[in-house]
Amino acid sequence: MDFIVDAHQDLAWNMLTFGPDYTRAAQEICQIESNQPAPHHNGQTLLGWKDYKKGKVAVIFATLFAAPRRAKKGAWDTQTYETTHQAHQKYRQQVDTYHRLCEEHPDKFHLIFDRSDLRFVLDAWENEPETAPVGLVILMEGAEGVRSPGELAQWWRKGVRMVGLAWAGNRFCGGTREPGGLSPEGYHLLEGMADLNLTLDVSHMDERAVLEALDHYPGPFISSHANAKALLKNSSSNRHLTDRVIQGLIARGATIGIIPYNRFLKTGWAIGDDRSLVTLEDVLAQIDHVCQIAGDAQHVGIGSDFDGGFGLSGVPAEIETIADLQKLPPLLAQKGYTEEDIGDIMGQNWLTHLKNILP
Repeated sequence: MDFIVDAHQDLAWNMLTFGPDYTRAAQEICQIESNQPAPHHNGQTLLGWKDYKKGKVAVIFATLFAAPRRAKKGAWDTQTYETTHQAHQKYRQQVDTYHRLCEEHPDKFHLIFDRSDLRFVLDAWENEPETAPVGLVILMEGAEGVRSPGELAQWWRKGVRMVGLAWAGNRFCGGTREPGGLSPEGYHLLEGMADLNLTLDVSHMDERAVLEALDHYPGPFISSHANAKALLKNSSSNRHLTDRVIQGLIARGATIGIIPYNRFLKTGWAIGDDRSLVTLEDVLAQIDHVCQIAGDAQHVGIGSDFDGGFGLSGVPAEIETIADLQKLPPLLAQKGYTEEDIGDIMGQNWLTHLKNILP
């Protein structure tokens, strides 16, 4: 298997914020957006249909994401909320966006609800890769759109298969830049998630909240997009995974998606800095760190977060579009990773997770 599974792309957020047509190539989208606000606020896109095909990106974890109003970046930033009801509305609009995308372009995108959908997509990529659709599995990034645990079944019917409790801190637990453990509401939500075997994505959760969830939640775990804090010297951010958290996730059979985002690969790097200061070797170092802790290559993958607040100017110089993730396998081989290891890292670990959790 040489195709890729990417565990994190904010497609609906982008479509509703800036309106890119992801059925086009990334280069075409960049040309269309050249005189629009998107490149200034979100960078030049790394995503597009032809680039998915070129890079053999077969499955994407497509997110539902809205930020709390206190994090609003400007009038252009429309996917924000003040109340739980507003968050619910934003998330419903985004899930409907995925349904509409797949209904209008069934030759290009296919929603994955269950194992039969996954088989349909993978069989197409194995037998007719030129015409195979990209499979979308819906991941809720931050659970503020869930007004009560009893509502989870409705989201499950809409296709949500993975839920992260927090982006920033919220009523469920501490999150990025806002530390704290699980609240009573957080524990209650986890109980509802367990009833549906929903995957818990810990990517933005504070360390204390993750450790409490590891002790409490009986269901499956992932970290869709987060890097190892141990390799980010002098970083004070709680956005990155401590080795203690990585060990806990591995013990629960989780996969961790590494982000090829320069700010999360080299401490102190900022948008506007030279892209060549960060390379794919830094991505490999993050992958290898997880593998060394695990003792194998079965707990790490890619979670690009492409177009999730950064674009071309925020990734290693070797990357022009998502298709360039295919540059990783030969570099991994040079590091001594076997063909099976590389297949696991590039997609098989995520597929194993999906086969385990999908109905």
